[in-house]
Amino acid sequence: MSDQRDPAPYDALLLLSFGGPEGPDDVVPFLENVTRGRGIPKERLKEVGRHYFLFDGVSPINGQNRALLDALREDFAGHGLDLPVYWGNRNWAPYLTDTLREMTADGRRRIAVLATSAYASYSGCRQYREDLAGALATLAAEGLELPRVDKLRHYFNHPGFVGPMADGVLKSLAELDESVRAGAHLAFTTHSIPTAAADSSGPGGGAYVAEHLDVARVIVEKVRAETGVAHPWQLVYQSRSGSPQTPWLEPDICDHLTELHGAAVPAVVMVPIGFVSDHMEVLYDLDTEAVAKAAELGLPVVRSATVGADPRFAAAVRDLVLERASAERGRPVERCALGELGPSHDICPVGCCPARTARPAAAGADSPYA
Repeated sequence: MSDQRDPAPYDALLLLSFGGPEGPDDVVPFLENVTRGRGIPKERLKEVGRHYFLFDGVSPINGQNRALLDALREDFAGHGLDLPVYWGNRNWAPYLTDTLREMTADGRRRIAVLATSAYASYSGCRQYREDLAGALATLAAEGLELPRVDKLRHYFNHPGFVGPMADGVLKSLAELDESVRAGAHLAFTTHSIPTAAADSSGPGGGAYVAEHLDVARVIVEKVRAETGVAHPWQLVYQSRSGSPQTPWLEPDICDHLTELHGAAVPAVVMVPIGFVSDHMEVLYDLDTEAVAKAAELGLPVVRSATVGADPRFAAAVRDLVLERASAERGRPVERCALGELGPSHDICPVGCCPARTARPAAAGADSPYA
């Protein structure tokens, strides 16, 4: 872990997230933002957004980001790191473009960017970079002096991300009845993506699945070391969308629960390793749909915690900022990473996580905003 306290050349951190509605009137406009360019009728969007209406039209993601902002600011201040933290979203207020405009007006010229997505994939990395490029293009068209933005590396295997999740699994196991605890299966869940996107993820392809598997193995070993039990486990998927004709990563969590019940598994802990916080895919797809499926099957199930605003994650972000700052200054850096894959790259290479339709992307080797 870097022991430096100098964030130079960076003069600000941008927390970049997906965004979510904060009331019933926000749901359809939010979904229009998410699906822009796909020509989906408004009535269809109302149907798609029905799970938001079950929660009064409020996604928990914005509240989670506010908590993380507070945690980051508290951690930075407590460790003498003088770096202001801003927040911008891709699909809802505060919008990324507005936040970058504010940062530019505040005189920020070199910005480190933390995306609330820990793994390599088009939707989890390059799409964020594309939105950064789009926002910068808008500011350029307004005649503003553009800041340089550098996206921090993927942090899926940083101890500050993995540790809280492992502790969440231990806590969830303790919540199970002792009669089923030792035989509990760990179902590691993440967002399903098209198999073609998974195959092309990362610099050499296949990174999305490989990274999740690596983290799962680390957590399983941490649980075994703590409890003495090597729990059976599998990586499964959730929150599929898109055309049914397009192959997506499987099995789905609900199908997996049915399969486990048929195999007489006594209990399941669902471990949402693919998600930084308890946003709608966790609140609805796991806590509502998957829990209902388990109840229908008579299968004891608990869901372990996401990282959220855990102080260890805030400390990990500080570490990521300082290690990148040291690297940018040409200083040697020891990068924290668990598992077998090692630390991710700082700069996404050309061709990393390609899109079906090529668009400019910032904060990479192919960035038009070097």
